[in-house]
Amino acid sequence: MQGYCVKCRAKREMKDARSITMKNGRPATQGVCPVCGTKMFKIGKA
Repeated sequence: MQGYCVKCRAKREMKDARSITMKNGRPATQGVCPVCGTKMFKIGKA
């Protein structure tokens, strides 16, 4: 799944992507940028 890396300022394929539920109950996907290692989020059902 692709997400936006804030540090690299580019869309990249997430590494170790997993589905989570945020505090407000909305679904999201959390992963790690393969280039810089920053956490990435994609809000919405995956």
